[in-house]
Amino acid sequence: MQPSGYTVFIVEDDQSVRDALGLLLGLRGYPVAMFADGLSFLQAYRSDWSGCLLIDIRMPGMDGLELQKHLLEKGCSMSAIIMTGHGDVQSAREAFRSQAVDFLEKPIDHAKLMNAIEEGFARQAAARNQASQRNEFDHLLASLTPREREVMDLVVAGRHNREIAETLGISPRTVEVHKARMVAKLGVENVPDLVRMSLVATRNTE
Repeated sequence: MQPSGYTVFIVEDDQSVRDALGLLLGLRGYPVAMFADGLSFLQAYRSDWSGCLLIDIRMPGMDGLELQKHLLEKGCSMSAIIMTGHGDVQSAREAFRSQAVDFLEKPIDHAKLMNAIEEGFARQAAARNQASQRNEFDHLLASLTPREREVMDLVVAGRHNREIAETLGISPRTVEVHKARMVAKLGVENVPDLVRMSLVATRNTE
C-alpha cells in the first residue's frame, strides 16, 4: 500500500494518455496530480512535495530528461519513472544516470508501472529516513566539546587510542575518558555504531 501523503505526479503532453493514467492510478487509490508539460510542472514544483514522477520523455519545449535534470539540480528527492512511445538505449541510459526508477515503453504495462511507483515511493521514504538520521546526528554532534569532536574524528578514521593520544598531545587514559563521554552523548553502544552513524551523515552531504 502506498505511503500516506505520497502523490504520483504525471507529466504528459498527450491528454488522452494523461487522463487514462490518472484514472487508472486514481482507481488504484493513488493521489494524482497532472501536468501537460515539463515547464508547467517545474514552475509549480515545491520542495515539500512527496511521491514520485511519471514523466513522458518526449514533450514540446522541455523534454522529460531535461525536466529530470532540472529537478535534480533543485535537490528534488522524488524518483522519476520515464515513459516513451519509442524508447532507445541512449535515452534509457540518460534516464538511469539521472536516477530514474524505471524506463517504460508505451503502451504502459500496468503491473510494471505499479511496481515502479512503489519502488519510487520506497526510495523517497529511504531518503527521508536518511535525512532524519542526519538531522538527529547533527543535533547530537553539537553537544560534543571541541576535544571530543577531535577524538571522534580520529576514532572514525580508524586511529587507536595511542595514536590519538600522540596526535592530540594527551594521554591514552584521557583519550579513553573523552571517548566514553563522546559515546554517551551520541547514544551509541560501540565504535562500529559510531562509524555507521558518521558514514550515514557523510553520505547525505555528498
